[in-house]
Formats: sequence, structure tokens, C-alpha cells
Amino acid sequence: MINITKIMCGRDWAGDNLRYADGVHKRPVVVWNTTQRCNLNCIHCYARADSKIYSNELSTEQGKDLIKSLAKFNVPVLLFSGGEPLMRKDLFELAALAKDLGLRIVLSTNGTLINRETAEKLKKTGFSYVGISVDGMKKTNDHFRALDGAFDAALRGIRNCLDSEVRTGLRFTLTKHNLSDAYMMFDLVEKEKIPRVCFYHLVYSGRGSDMVQNDLTHEETRTFMDHLFRKVENTDLNDRNVEILTVDNHSDAPYLYLKLLKTDPKRASEAMNLFKMNGGNSSGSGIGCIDFNGYVHADQFWGQYTLGNVLKRDFSDIWLDENEPLLRQLRNRKRSLKGRCSKCRFLDICNGNFRVRAEAVHHDIWAPDPACYLTDEEIGVSESQEA
Repeated sequence: MINITKIMCGRDWAGDNLRYADGVHKRPVVVWNTTQRCNLNCIHCYARADSKIYSNELSTEQGKDLIKSLAKFNVPVLLFSGGEPLMRKDLFELAALAKDLGLRIVLSTNGTLINRETAEKLKKTGFSYVGISVDGMKKTNDHFRALDGAFDAALRGIRNCLDSEVRTGLRFTLTKHNLSDAYMMFDLVEKEKIPRVCFYHLVYSGRGSDMVQNDLTHEETRTFMDHLFRKVENTDLNDRNVEILTVDNHSDAPYLYLKLLKTDPKRASEAMNLFKMNGGNSSGSGIGCIDFNGYVHADQFWGQYTLGNVLKRDFSDIWLDENEPLLRQLRNRKRSLKGRCSKCRFLDICNGNFRVRAEAVHHDIWAPDPACYLTDEEIGVSESQEA
């Protein structure tokens, strides 16, 4: 996650202390996919969530034991996700415990179930942030969600949260299907006075693994990023302190650095220092995931690789297991990377980007990330070095 507004404008935001700090001894942000149930059926869902009832999800008591262990391990943030986490009847009970134990609690939701009463409960429980997914304007979003009316319901959810003074942001995943709508999101953010928008690059996982051919081309990505940078500099957005972030493609960091280097070398130098503190992709180190059944993964997109189960071993024991081969490799990945990634001059601020995308396309987790949109010249790699 890259806070473009902070990098370009120098402002501080909630969460930046986690993104831009010394990573030594840092505990992971934990995503807990509390349920695989969802009232929607999104075409790019990494969890392959649907409306079924699953009997083997962690129970309330098991969830409480998990939260206690995460608090004891000093995890800084617990992100409740899914499926749709609001379909768990015990969500607020679990979240209240996490809050009482000192965890920063965050919610990732499709927003369609957030009426005024629910928004007030989110405020009362102490959620520090609620991210609501909207992947296009009405027609496009409803197609993505496979439900007519999903856009209107999500927008009501955003409005209810803002009315209840819950810190809320919009989440948008970029694909060929909704690229034209992505440009409209800035107007929607302005109109609805939404204080934060995160643009997610597509990760080829879950149902998203069926959409590889629908990812943006490198040129489409560069064009959109250029537009996004211009919007961050927009006076109206700056006056309203709108926070704009990009997620799931660490090529954004060197691309922004190279842009700043041409226009504002001092800001570019400051940006590089922040990028180095961030360190790029942190799957298996700065972020981890616990799924519906208690299995631990390197992040929410690594469902095909299981590190252990919290019903059998404490999360901290699983996470600190130095004999776990995938964790060991991810935490020392530079020696395993192949091709242009291994020679890239920006490796310290990208860290090889997303290994899940590399595996989906090349069937090799150490191959170059196909979503890297920087040229060989930009990253300082020649054809002979790529081999």
C-alpha cells in the first residue's frame, strides 16, 4: 500500500506509522477472513466467496481465543474481512474484544449491509477505518457484483458511515472491464465528500485468477497512474485533504519516484527515503492472513499455501517458525528472484512485487511479476541480464 498523497504532498495520515517506519522486529498486520459467506458474487473475489453457509468456520469462542493470541503477540492491526464480515452475527462481539485488548480494528466490506444502525455500531465498537468496495459506476459495479442495486446499496453504506463519523474510504480494483469508470471515481469522491480512495491493482488469486487476460496492459496502467498523480496535485482534492493510495503493485513506487525526479528532485529524494522504509511487498513478513477455517497464509492471496492452523498452533508460533520454507524464502527473497526482478535497481523499494502473480502466469513464484510496468531501461536491466 503506497500513500500517494503523503509521498507527493508531504502530509501525514493514520497508518503511515506502519507503512513508513523501521521494519526491524515489526509484527504483521493480520487480515482475518472471518467468513467465506457473502451476499454478493464478485467476479474478481480472491476468496471465491458466495452465499453458502459453511459449517467449519471458526466459532465465536475460537475467534476470541485467536484475538487474544494476536493481542499477546502485539499485532498492530486486525483487519476483519471475508467474504462479507458483516454476515457474521458475532462480528461486533469479536471486534469489541479486539479493541479492548488494544488492537487497531479495521473492516473490509462491500458496504451493502451498512444501514444507519450498523454504522452507529461500527462507530461505537471503535473501528478505526472502514473500507468499502466500489468497482465502477452503477452499471459496471452491479455487473462486477452480480447483483442489481449493489452500487446504490454500497453508496448508502458509505453515506451512513460518514454521517456516523466513521473514517471511511472507497476501494476500487482496476481491470479492463472498469478502467473507464476508474477515471470517474475522482468525481464520485468529490461529490460524496469521501475522504479516502484506494486503487487496487488486480491480483490473480481466487476468481481473480480467471481474469489474467482482463488485467490492464502496462501502457493502460501507466496512463492511469499519470492521471492519478495529476489528481493528487489537484487543488480541490488538496483543500479537502483527500487521501489517495494505490495497493498491490509496488512498481508504483519507482514509477512515482522517476516522475518526481524530473519535476521536483528534493521531493523525489524524500520519496525514496520513505519507499526504502516501506520496503515494498511484505507478504509473509509485514502482512499475514488467517482464513475462515483458521489456516495461516503469507497474505490473503496465498490461499494455495498453508503455513499452519491456529486451532493447532498459536499464530505467533506459526509466524516465527524459522523452519517454514515459504516464509524463510519470502523474507529473504532477493536471492531467489529470477530474470529482470533480480537485477532491478529498484529492488530495495519494490522487493520483487507480487509472487502470486508470477506463479499464476509463469508457474514459478520467483519469476518476474508480469504486472510490473516499468521498462528495462527504467529499471536498469539489459536483455542479456534478464536471461
